[in-house]
Amino acid sequence: MIYPVNVKNYSELLSFCNKIQTDPRAFAYLSPKSNIFHFYGEHVDYRAAAFLKQELLARGGDTVVTKHVIDGKTDFSDVLLMGTPSQLKSLLEKLKSMDCWGLKQFREEFSNAFANIFITKWNIGEKLKLDSDTKLMAIINLTPDSFYEASRIKENEVLSAAEKFLSQGAEILDIGAESTRPGFEPVELNEELARLIPALKILRKKFPNAVISVDTYKAETARISVEEGADIINDISGFELDTKMPELISRLDVPYVLSHFQKEPCENILSVMLQYFNTKIKTLCDFGVKRENLILDPGLGFGKTSDDNFEIIKNLESLKIFGLPILVGHSRKRFTNKNLSATVALSGMLYGRANILRVHDVEENSAALSMARSLC
Repeated sequence: MIYPVNVKNYSELLSFCNKIQTDPRAFAYLSPKSNIFHFYGEHVDYRAAAFLKQELLARGGDTVVTKHVIDGKTDFSDVLLMGTPSQLKSLLEKLKSMDCWGLKQFREEFSNAFANIFITKWNIGEKLKLDSDTKLMAIINLTPDSFYEASRIKENEVLSAAEKFLSQGAEILDIGAESTRPGFEPVELNEELARLIPALKILRKKFPNAVISVDTYKAETARISVEEGADIINDISGFELDTKMPELISRLDVPYVLSHFQKEPCENILSVMLQYFNTKIKTLCDFGVKRENLILDPGLGFGKTSDDNFEIIKNLESLKIFGLPILVGHSRKRFTNKNLSATVALSGMLYGRANILRVHDVEENSAALSMARSLC
């Protein structure tokens, strides 16, 4: 019988090679053929698009271009490159001799993106090590008005909640004292600190080895939180709401979650989001923030339609071009109808694609990841 099988990565290819009893010397040659990669490029000179198609075809891959590239009735075309790693590497070698038609800039951007997607391990701060195995960040809401009412935790419940989450499989605790749900009303600094700092002190003392993240967009709150033992600053605003944040993060030298933040939906969400991160990362690095301290969050639900959110999830791998770990906060968001089952289903689908999942219900999402892990 002849039947299709899933061979999505090198480990799965290796499994079939062992089953077939392939000569081990063949593994090095088979590895580059285990995946087909797709890279999308926007607004490419039509002559460059034609060149890319010709060269990738010659190597056994292909390039999708607009129909008018062939007759020259267009000046520009988006392109979709399709090929194995070895085919794409060969194309990059060819591009080293081509600087015309914008190919130099294309080569530089493509080369960086291609190299970055193979980065799979990161050391975040002193405590957190990330790799292809997805970890859970537990949400500890110290707010009286967070969008998911059942997640609201009182100060005297913080220790028991944290202990429960850690025992259920969370590796990061994310404490927030100001709701940032749609249409949220800002909380005064003193009120945020009054809610946050006592709880942070209690958790730091009780769980000295736990990774604690503080969810705040205020630089002053971030500063005091780090002084009291916070390991990570999780800023949902991408320093849009407090421009002092980049300088502070540089000075404190702590991991920082950089989120895509917008107030209203836009067209072409993927392109807008990637340009946003490209600009924001450069700004942070200009302030002296270490690139290895950054974690990217696509900001599901923030100024995005349901279709936008699903588009981002389907194309989450696009964020890998930056070579940084990815955090996804999908838990009980409006586009899931605030539903636990929908959240858990997405968690299973995001296993191995996102490095951190920020969730309310640790036990259920941990079970989803365990099941997904056994299938990968």
